[in-house]
Order: sequence, then C-alpha cells, then structure tokens
Amino acid sequence: MSLHRSPSSSSSDEGAAGSAGIIERYESNVRSYSRVFPAIFTRGKGAELFDDRGRRFIDFFCGAGALSYGHNPDAIKRRVLEYLEGDGILHALDASTAAKAAFLEALARTVLEPRGLDYKVQCCGPTGTDSVEAALKLARKVTGRAGVLAFMGAYHGVSLGSLSLTASRFLRRAAGVPLHHAAHVPYFVGPRGAFDSVGYIEMLLEDPHSGFEPPAAILLETVQMEGGIYVAPAEALQQLRGLCDRHGILLVCDDIQAGCGRTGRFFSFERAGITPDLVTLSKSISGYGFPMALLLMRRELDRWSPGEHPGTFRGHQLSFVGATAALDFWKDAGWAPGLAAREELLRQALAPGLAEIHRGIELRGLGLVWGVDLSRAGGAEVARRATSFAFEHGLVIERCGRGDTVIKVMPPLNAPPELLREGCDILLLSIRHALHA
Repeated sequence: MSLHRSPSSSSSDEGAAGSAGIIERYESNVRSYSRVFPAIFTRGKGAELFDDRGRRFIDFFCGAGALSYGHNPDAIKRRVLEYLEGDGILHALDASTAAKAAFLEALARTVLEPRGLDYKVQCCGPTGTDSVEAALKLARKVTGRAGVLAFMGAYHGVSLGSLSLTASRFLRRAAGVPLHHAAHVPYFVGPRGAFDSVGYIEMLLEDPHSGFEPPAAILLETVQMEGGIYVAPAEALQQLRGLCDRHGILLVCDDIQAGCGRTGRFFSFERAGITPDLVTLSKSISGYGFPMALLLMRRELDRWSPGEHPGTFRGHQLSFVGATAALDFWKDAGWAPGLAAREELLRQALAPGLAEIHRGIELRGLGLVWGVDLSRAGGAEVARRATSFAFEHGLVIERCGRGDTVIKVMPPLNAPPELLREGCDILLLSIRHALHA
C-alpha cells in the first residue's frame, strides 16, 4: 500500500519542515495530537484528510468526535457560506437572533418532539466541559446537595468541576489542587468484567453507616469512550434510572462524544428507553466542527436566574447555522438505515480478521464507534506501533482506554462503504504488523 505525493514533493517537504519548526518553537508542550499525527494538514473532505506533502489519509478519528458528518460536508457548507455572504450576525452572546431561533425550532421538531422529550435548551460556552459545569451547578442548585457520583473510566472534561468527575489520574493531577464533592464507582462493565453498579450504589444509599451522603446527581456516559469503548447494558441503565427516581437524584447523561448519532441513534440513551434529567451535548452538534455546547434539561429543572451561568461565546451564530443544517440529515428516511448498514459493515470488516490475527483481541462497541482492545495481545506497545504504522499507511486513528491499549475506530457517520473497508483493511494490516514487529 503506497502513499502518493504531489509532484513538488521536495519543496513541499521544505515547507512542512518550516511549519513543523514554527509549531515546535512557539506552541506549548501541552499539544498532543500533533505528536501522534506528525503531518501538516491542509485540507479535508468527507472521510479524507490531506497534508502539505500531498499525502491522503482516511479519517477514523473525526476530530475526537467533533466531525461526525465528515470534513466540509457540502450541505452544511452551503448554508454557512450563504449566512456569511449575507452578513449574518456572528457574535451575539445570548441575545435573540434568527439563527438561534431556527436552530431551536429544528432541534425541537426533528429531535426532541419525535422522541417525546420536553427539554429546555441552555446554550453554554464553546466546549463540552462548560456544559458539564452547567449541569453540575444546576443539579446542586435544584437539589441543595453538593456531591456528584461518576464512574471509573469516565471522561467529562478538564475544568475543575468536570475534572473532579474525570477518572484519569494523569489528568486529575494536573489540577494542582484537591478535587472535591465527587466520588467514583465501578462502571457496569470494564477491564475486570461486569459489575453490579446499581446494586452497589443502592447499598451505599440505603446503609445508614456507609459514610455516603445522597448525591445531587449521577453523571455517566452510556458508552464510555476515552475509558475504552465500554457499552453499558440497557437493563442496567433502566435500573439506574429507577434508583435515581427513588432517591431524588438527578440523572445526567454526558452525550458529548457518544451523542449526535455516534452510537446509531441521535442520543446514546435511546436504546435503553430512558429519559435523563439533564443531557450534555457538544462536539458534533454544530455539524461542522464549530465550537458549540448545550445543556438539555427537563422543563421544571430550569431554575436559573438570568445571567447566573454566563459566557462570552454561548451564542456562536455559525454553530447555530451549521447545527440547523446538520439536523436535515436526520429528516432523511434513509439516514437511520444507513447508520445501521455502516455499523454492520464495520463489524463484518473487523471481527473475522481480528479473530484470525490473535484470539486475545477483543472488539466491542456499537453504531459507528468500536474499540479494538489489545490489552491481551501485546498491550500498549502493540497498540502504539499499530496506530503509528496505520498513520504511515494513510489512516488517522487514535488510542484510548487504560494504558492506551484500545484502538478507537470512529469514522464519519456518512463515510462511503468503500472508504470504511479500506480503512479497516489498513487497520488489520497495521495490527498484524505491530504484533510481529
């Protein structure tokens, strides 16, 4: 498998070296993905990326979930360009605008009402962690309780409130201060197998000598993404909903990465037939990679006073425009069947080949997010070699999970079948190479 270069590869190489040198000299050491994907990217279209050396890559990374409709989708791009050419308002804080009204109406008509969800919408700051912070503040305001319960393996952001619920020691230590008012319990399924999370939480709540106070909220990802692609059983989610109802605890679903269709339906919790009290959304909600974060809340929970949770960029107008256009995909009668077909394609393209390569490899996931767990097939070093080899051979893909032993397969929701197969072929080749390197 070869990579093609542009005719002027020597001059392109010099330019790449210059750009890389500038980045190395001026950008902070905190950068990470530029080290994992050593290229100067210049262009993206659909499920493909291109760099300044003329190399082409298949994108199974999707901006860490922010580009679920691919790069520069034409239908969204046209709407954005029309808005810009018409001198549409770009910045408005939370003032009323036509773009915001159009988005809220589209969200209600296309997503909320068909699912029987009577949510109000809070426009938060530009990134997912701010919607989590808003959820925490609102839950504490409504319940009068301080504590929040999360799960081992969770990732909810890195500002102090959300970081208190993120489980990674590496990330938590960067806070530099104690992280209070949060506790973690084992997830429903993880590296050590299944766990009765609901039964354990029930024991803590019902035992007057447990030393555990009822929390304001339980915050969870119904599919743990950074934790290693672990899918919570639908029955366990239903049991958790019942527990929260019995004890007056708000159930908060973090759908920042798993939402907007990634798991096969718009919301990741739909498969369990439950209704969370609060839902955090970001990443792909804008449809085009624009910064956008929302908090959905049951109508009676909207106890905010005006201006109580402000933010300069809580009304990014291009995000409203992109998000409204993206919701048109969900009006297409062929959209949901297309997601199901791509899910099955990924499963069939990966499962037999992985079983043939090594019997210790585990494949898990649903929709268009799958984890290839190499923890029993060489571990972190094999996963690192595999993703590095994959990048060299034209596939952008990242690792996650404990020790970065899981390769996360996360292509665009509308990727052409032939590109999905090509990407899976590169991945299988890369894992085989890494195991025998």
